[in-house]
Parts: sequence; structure tokens; C-alpha cells
Amino acid sequence: MRLALVAVGRLKRGPERDLAEDYRGRADALGRGLGFSAVQLTEIPESRARRALDRCAEEAAAILASIPAGAAAVVLDEGGRTVTSLDFAAQVGAWRDGSRPGLAIVIGGADGLDPSVRARADLVFAFGAATLPHGLVRVLALEQLYRAMTILSGHPYHRGAP
Repeated sequence: MRLALVAVGRLKRGPERDLAEDYRGRADALGRGLGFSAVQLTEIPESRARRALDRCAEEAAAILASIPAGAAAVVLDEGGRTVTSLDFAAQVGAWRDGSRPGLAIVIGGADGLDPSVRARADLVFAFGAATLPHGLVRVLALEQLYRAMTILSGHPYHRGAP
């Protein structure tokens, strides 16, 4: 299963980028034995359109073009469902075992997401109701992907309630 992280904006050098790359590397290493590819990162430039709606629409077109054909799409949005790590891992495993060719995790821009991106989602996922900085969301997304892999493999990293 091909893995992709599609994010609007670039992470500058610093602790968020370092931590995101650490979790990405962990996921890449563990994922090989579980039938997952390395995580392909696509950073979409922030739109420079004047109106927020136009920025969202322009970014949506680039996001949708970056999701591999047939891939399951997990869209991160503060208005989405909260999902436990165990449930997320089970869903990722079900997509993999159901022969989905890929999984794309999507992080929108500062103005939010165009409805067309939410409509494409197989899961709209929230890390909570709070608005979080994009750098932290990227770290959390990659950590949860790595955690899902540890759960699927039986690795002891995840010690949450069964």
C-alpha cells in the first residue's frame, strides 16, 4: 500500500520538522514488513489568492490532484470525528487488507478545506476541537501513522488501553 502525506505549506527547519521526519523514518522502516511503502511527502504551496474561498478552492485542486487514484483519503479537520489509535490502526489495516492501493493523509491550509476535499475523504479525522499549528498537525499525523503500524505489527510502542 502506497502511503502519502499531502500538506499545504512547507515546514521550515526546526523542531517540528525534525520530529516529523523522525516519525516518518520510523514509519518507513516498520512499514516495509507490513506491506506499506515509504511515506511520500507532497507539500503544496499556499495559495496567494486574495479571498479565502479562492485560496481554499485553489489549494483543493492541488490536494485532490495529489491523492493517488483509488487511495483511501484521511482528511484532518477540526470538525472531523475523533478516532482512537486502535480504531485508526484497524481502519488502516482494513484498507490495506482490502487491497486499497494507497492511503493519503491530507492536511489543509490556514484557511481550512474546500468542501470538495471533505467530499473525497474516506475518513475526516480530528485530533480534537482545538485549532492546532500545521507543524504540530504534521507531527501528530505521522506519529499516528507510525503508531498504527506498531499496533498492526504487535510492537509494544502502543501501551494504550486495549
